[in-house]
Amino acid sequence: MQKTWMPRENDLESKWYVIDAAGLPLGRVASEVARILKGKHKPVYTPHLDTGDGVIVLNAAKVMLTGRKLSQKYYYRHSGYPGGIRKIRYDELITLEPQKAVYLAVKRMLPGNRLGRAMFKKLKVYPGDRHPHTAQQPSLWVYNAKRVAKQNTP
Repeated sequence: MQKTWMPRENDLESKWYVIDAAGLPLGRVASEVARILKGKHKPVYTPHLDTGDGVIVLNAAKVMLTGRKLSQKYYYRHSGYPGGIRKIRYDELITLEPQKAVYLAVKRMLPGNRLGRAMFKKLKVYPGDRHPHTAQQPSLWVYNAKRVAKQNTP
């Protein structure tokens, strides 16, 4: 009888990756980032452990949406009080806080528990093409051709 090997926290090594989001669809970038944060790209992936790596997303201001979602997509939030719903269109959000759109898309793809919150802390998003994380020695993440769709030019 063979026993199943389970990784422990001291067996895990985490790396940092850089993703350039310029010209890529928001959902595709967010799903790839969530996959890296969860650790599903590693052979030691375990659902109940944080086996993921850190991710730095650059050019969040240049991320795109396909179709007419740029003017039709809304982000909603609620204060908890009656009548306290607020909504903002995506094109307004991208001009005010471009990194918030990527943060929200990735956060909603992670588990809604303490493990998901720990994974989310390893995400850094910047609107431009510079980041201050040279000490982590991040490497460029290469997309799988099957995972990135052809972009529609509006």
